[in-house]
Amino acid sequence: MMAVPLSVLEVAMVQTDANPVDTLRDTTEFAQKVEALGYRRLWYAEHHHSPAIGAFPPVVLIAHAAASTSSLRLGSGGVLAPNHAPIMLAEQFGTLAALHPDRIDLGIGRGPGTLHEPTARALRRGAGPITDDEYRADVAATLEYLVDEVALGTLPEPWLLVSSPAGAALAAALGLPAAFAHHIRPDNTTAAIDTYRTQFQPSRWCPGPRVLLCVETVCAGTQREADWLAGPMNVVKAALLQGRGDLSFPTPAEAAEHPFTDEERQALAGFRAHQAYGTPGEVGQRLSELVKATGAEELMLVTPVYRLEDRLRSYELVALSS
Repeated sequence: MMAVPLSVLEVAMVQTDANPVDTLRDTTEFAQKVEALGYRRLWYAEHHHSPAIGAFPPVVLIAHAAASTSSLRLGSGGVLAPNHAPIMLAEQFGTLAALHPDRIDLGIGRGPGTLHEPTARALRRGAGPITDDEYRADVAATLEYLVDEVALGTLPEPWLLVSSPAGAALAAALGLPAAFAHHIRPDNTTAAIDTYRTQFQPSRWCPGPRVLLCVETVCAGTQREADWLAGPMNVVKAALLQGRGDLSFPTPAEAAEHPFTDEERQALAGFRAHQAYGTPGEVGQRLSELVKATGAEELMLVTPVYRLEDRLRSYELVALSS
């Protein structure tokens, strides 16, 4: 049995034989199914200008999912501070929390959400990349606006998305619960969590360190099937290693024919070793090992596979075996 609660990160992959509208329609069924499976929360990630990932604003998806579910916590994982005025984030998520009390999370991240430079500049209205001081000021301002200006009653639960020791130090200084992007930068996880726990300062938001660990997870009836389902995301990852975000999300059959270089295969194998792929027993064991190694109080699973049915089946197998 899994010793900690399980949650879900949805990145809304757009299939090559579908369109973004189909992906949007799937989000309703997806939210209802993961709620029925007993997952604690469902977060949506902010992305832009990617043929493989829908550019759907998390705040809109959260509102829609909250209206079609009853107990599932909904949130951003994350909404990206460089792209939004702090007062707008506070107003949007404060309103959601007032409409859906004790169900809304505000997960804040730093990246632009795109590798396309013109899009990044457009999101920032022509400004350059955000500095460390600007990011800290934006997060602090968002928290202040939530308390001082929005004040609609029940507040959203704020989280900081962390992928480095520097991000961990900021979460600790602000006294925020931290969601660690183990599914993106697993090599940073141990040092970042150590920094967070060591430097944490209690706040009105969180009395002590609180760690959520996000893990890429693909669960199927056999290891071979899990490898097949993981293939499309491997193709996307290989492109990202080259700084490319322009690839569509291929089918598993297309991914099986993709000509990976030896360097890409090595990098993908190294990444995979930190995540959880395989049968329910194998995935459960790996997730338990990660909880033991990191002391995480909660796991968030991201499962970027091609078909909605396969994605839901993966979450079902993990939930039934936990």
